Amino acid sequence: MRNLLKIVFLLSFVNVFAQQEIPDFDAVDSLYREDQFYFGVTYNILSTKPKDVSQNSFSTGLNAGFLRDFPLNKKRTFAIAPGIGFSFKNYKQNLVIQELDGVMQYSTIPAGEPFDKNKLAMYFVEAPIEIRWRTSTFESHKFWRIYTGFKMSYLLMSQSRYKASGIDYKVSNNRDIAKFQYGTYVAAGWNQWNFYAYYGFDDMFKNGTLNGDPIKMHTLNFGLMFYIL
Repeated sequence: MRNLLKIVFLLSFVNVFAQQEIPDFDAVDSLYREDQFYFGVTYNILSTKPKDVSQNSFSTGLNAGFLRDFPLNKKRTFAIAPGIGFSFKNYKQNLVIQELDGVMQYSTIPAGEPFDKNKLAMYFVEAPIEIRWRTSTFESHKFWRIYTGFKMSYLLMSQSRYKASGIDYKVSNNRDIAKFQYGTYVAAGWNQWNFYAYYGFDDMFKNGTLNGDPIKMHTLNFGLMFYIL
């Protein structure tokens, strides 16, 4: 009799436990985060440049990095996202840079004069921070987004080269280029496709003159931004 009671009690316990709700590990995560990795391609424009400076060919740029998404509301449609990343900016233009006895000299290529190559490439580490609005839901990764932000950039390395008939000027880590640069940007779009625009607030060159005038140039970038995870 005692053993029978033990069996009845054990079966009752198992039955109660079996009726407990089993967690659904395939359920959506209501505490999801969005768009934590980014990759972008840009077309780079020199803004407010000296009158004799012009761009030629196609000046490209790349940027990539990580942003930590911190949602600010229950629906997780508003968020703030600080991060870190890297960028490459290439400018093809007619500003010739050469170093003579440790001093940077600047001139422009005369109109119509042939040359093989003239470019300025810069590599940055960046610290962006974004304010985010989106129409995301727990179930779907396809949604509208508008992200606007501010970015601090530190110049890791710069390289310029001018090559023409019998001439080959190469300059690395030009001291006249500002080490710290900052600006604002916006990324907006649907799903993977997002328009991106960035405007640099400060001058690209902290020192240097062209025809006796300071070289005042800002950077303006347009392109596409892709977000994942």
